[in-house]
Amino acid sequence: MIVVATGTFDLLHPGHLYYLQESRALGDELHVIVARDKNVLHKPAPIVPEMQRLVMVSALSLVTSARLGDPMDMMRPIEEIQPDIITLGCDQHFSEQDLEQRLKARGISARVVRIGKYAEYTYCSSREIVHSILERRW
Repeated sequence: MIVVATGTFDLLHPGHLYYLQESRALGDELHVIVARDKNVLHKPAPIVPEMQRLVMVSALSLVTSARLGDPMDMMRPIEEIQPDIITLGCDQHFSEQDLEQRLKARGISARVVRIGKYAEYTYCSSREIVHSILERRW
C-alpha cells in the first residue's frame, strides 16, 4: 500500500513526526508532499523556506520519498504517485469527503484518512512554537 501525507512541515516538531509515523503505519511506502511557500494561504506563511523543509522531511527514515507540491495543481503529484491512501493531519483544512470527491473527479481512487491530534508534548504546533519564542525572547 502506498500512502501520501501532505503538509507544510514548518518548524518540524513531535506532532509532525506523529502524523508521519501514523501515516507510514497504514502502508508499505510513505510519500510526502511538502507545500510550496506560495501555496500556503490558509495560515501564516512558513518561516522555514520550502527547500529546507523538504530536506528535513526527506531525512526522516520513515519517509520513502518527499517532494515539493506542484505550484499550480495540488493534484498533479498525487496523480503521479497513485496512492492507495492519503492522510490528513488533525489541523489540515480539507474535508475528507470533499477531497475524496475531488480525487474521484481526477480518476484517483485513494481513501482519505484523518490522523488524530498528538498531545504528548507541549510543542506540537509550529504556531505554538513561534508564539512561545516571541513571548520568551521579546
